[in-house]
Amino acid sequence: MVQKITTSLAIAAALSSALAATAISPAQAGGKEKCYGVSLKGQNDCAAGAGTTCAATSKVDYQGNAWRLVDQGTCTTTQTPLGPGSLMPIKRPA
Repeated sequence: MVQKITTSLAIAAALSSALAATAISPAQAGGKEKCYGVSLKGQNDCAAGAGTTCAATSKVDYQGNAWRLVDQGTCTTTQTPLGPGSLMPIKRPA
């Protein structure tokens, strides 16, 4: 009986994780998407990597691990002096 409950809990946890990974964020539902590497120093929306906390904490212009919300479908066509924006963090020289 204990093994059956443990198995059921493991399946429920896996299903919950899968559903969370495919959920649409409020920003995406509102026609926005996260675009990495396009914000100017201190103008990122959030998640600027190690040594930062959140919004307005990026240390350099076009920091590859800092994102800004942009209109859906425009990220990868947004050009910067370091190249286009990305839907995933970008590795850039420090």
